[in-house]
Amino acid sequence: MCGIVGLHLREPALEPRLGELLAAMLGQVVERGPDSAGVAVYGDPRLSPPGQSVVSLLGTSKAEVETVLPGAVAYDADATTVVHAEVARLAALLPHARVIGSGEGCAVLKGTGNPVRLAESFGLAGVTGWQGVGHTRMATESAVTPEGAHPFSVGPGQCLVHNGSFANHATIRRELRSQGVEFDSENDSEVGARFVAHQLAQGADLEKALKLLCERFDGFYTLLVSTGDSFAVVRDAIACKPALVAETADWVAMASEYRALDVLPGIENARIFEPEPEEVYVWRR
Repeated sequence: MCGIVGLHLREPALEPRLGELLAAMLGQVVERGPDSAGVAVYGDPRLSPPGQSVVSLLGTSKAEVETVLPGAVAYDADATTVVHAEVARLAALLPHARVIGSGEGCAVLKGTGNPVRLAESFGLAGVTGWQGVGHTRMATESAVTPEGAHPFSVGPGQCLVHNGSFANHATIRRELRSQGVEFDSENDSEVGARFVAHQLAQGADLEKALKLLCERFDGFYTLLVSTGDSFAVVRDAIACKPALVAETADWVAMASEYRALDVLPGIENARIFEPEPEEVYVWRR
């Protein structure tokens, strides 16, 4: 059992409140995942300035980054360090650090412990932007570590959060490795993220990538997948993992429980529905 929240803003006037609203949503699903938490935020000018490459790292610090790369702009957020630099250069300078997100316009923040405390240590309430996804984790398939926390971001600006488990993840991991795909963990959710990223890299759009995932993956899952211009939801064939979507003229939101949606402005006027099994829902900027 894990908790998923996501918010895609249509109304620019709400962008200064993105982090505040996402933090409030995350706080409503703590009981679903008390082990660890993570968020991905799109469009914050401090964390991910327009036109700059952004890398989120584990296993390093602002001080270390600034020592090996003088003049670099870096921020510490709990276990995560966000750096404005090219990912290849950082990988060469900090080979011991783990890349958990890269690209333009998106920053990924992860940590272990109580999700409310983590949101505070991330400074989430002060974040601005146009889209955010969050996850609270109850570990079932791998250890409780920052690396095992969601979102899994394995393609530029691409993030996946997952509630459930993939029964055949080992088989698909072997297939992807045979095609040159590398993995960072034994987490089953990473397999889903790598599969989607691989399909996108081969030219599929997000809707097609998620339809292919439904064809290949066995198990129980609700997925929220975000990219630099999209926000998508899909559930497995029997839809046993909870999910609700709320939509207004100002925003689209998804959460594992209604109470996480109830904190949003204008929820009383929202169209609220439960996603159908194996139907891919995509909203684009």
